[in-house]
Amino acid sequence: MTRPLLGCIADDFTGATDLANNLVRNGMRTVQTIGVPDGPLDATADAVVVALKSRTVPAAEAVEQSLAALRWLQAQGVQQIYFKYCSTFDSTPAGNIGPVTEALMDALGTDFTIATPAFPDNKRTVFKGYLFAGEGLLNESGMQNHPLTPMTDANLVRVLQAQTRRRVGLIDHTVVAQGEAAIRARIAELKSQGVAMAIVDAVSNADLLRLAPALKDLPLLTAGSGVAIGLPGNFGLTPSPQTAELPPARGRRAIVSGSCSVATNGQVADFIARGGQALALNPLRMAAGEPVAAEALAWAAGQLAGAPAAPVLIYSTAEPEAVRAIQGRLGVEEAGAMVERGIAAIAKGLVEQGVGQLLVAGGETSGACVQALGIAQLHIGAQIDPGVPWCHAVSPVAAQGLHLTLKSGNFGTPDFFTKAFGLLAEDAA
Repeated sequence: MTRPLLGCIADDFTGATDLANNLVRNGMRTVQTIGVPDGPLDATADAVVVALKSRTVPAAEAVEQSLAALRWLQAQGVQQIYFKYCSTFDSTPAGNIGPVTEALMDALGTDFTIATPAFPDNKRTVFKGYLFAGEGLLNESGMQNHPLTPMTDANLVRVLQAQTRRRVGLIDHTVVAQGEAAIRARIAELKSQGVAMAIVDAVSNADLLRLAPALKDLPLLTAGSGVAIGLPGNFGLTPSPQTAELPPARGRRAIVSGSCSVATNGQVADFIARGGQALALNPLRMAAGEPVAAEALAWAAGQLAGAPAAPVLIYSTAEPEAVRAIQGRLGVEEAGAMVERGIAAIAKGLVEQGVGQLLVAGGETSGACVQALGIAQLHIGAQIDPGVPWCHAVSPVAAQGLHLTLKSGNFGTPDFFTKAFGLLAEDAA
């Protein structure tokens, strides 16, 4: 079995599939593990992505998890490490992007790395060190209302500098536009000035492709998933349809959503407007100990009876004002954890009922669902929308396999829920 070339550490589960998706599309056979495996990798892959649930845990815990992932990846013989975070760079002044990056740099003995969440395919661009989401600055995009990691500053140099003892600099668009030699020269200049981390501008895929060759010799990269589009070429790999092949799809279809993002709110509304059957969960009833999950599964069983059955949606998506009201009653952490536990129990119950095609919306929700399903490894398939592929996994409650999509709350077109199942049916045809 050949050793993987690229080893990746992702700070949440949807982010891991986002990264794996870009690697697969550009020629790297990619396997995603759920957490740090207990033994050697048991699949042939060019890249392996270790998916952690470390984005919003205390910084010390995120560092510990990330270093454990690093040690496992090094034992697999990878040539380069990639620390992946969200394209919205969401974090807090305490971390976790800065502390994890510092710990990985120390462990790898490297004195320099780059940082860029740019992902132009999903309208995340960096210019003069400022992160844009669509046409506006990040802090005007709705991310300022994120319930766990509100982003109120779009200046990434400033955001990252608040999280690290090392100096943070900038490789701006005028340098990136000149290509590999200019980028390498700028890196050398920054290092001579004592800069250890550099935010990199990128407003297009062409920028990311110009950047990639200049990163070939760095032991550590930190980025969103966008940088990944140029990395397979550094290893002599080119796009191939075979890298995204999955088994045929089977079973019932369902969606569970715990995201409160603007994008997911729109997707829920679109699904319902198209006549989709949907059930909204009430977190306050969950908090009161009422059998919300059992009721949801009974409702789904009725909807999925007979053939052919249309997809069903079970969701706790809500507007920011409603989220704040629930948090005020339960506390921020408990409100989020309670909803995750409830949706994870529902996801497991749906698969036990015969759902073989499951779409999960929300990063934290995805982590909870994958853990509840006992999934250890995902094979990455074709892209639905930028950053979101179909995957295939084996679960103790789905021995013959489960097609699964883990969607970041911010990703996907308004018709994503409907489109996703249509594409899987086409692939299976």
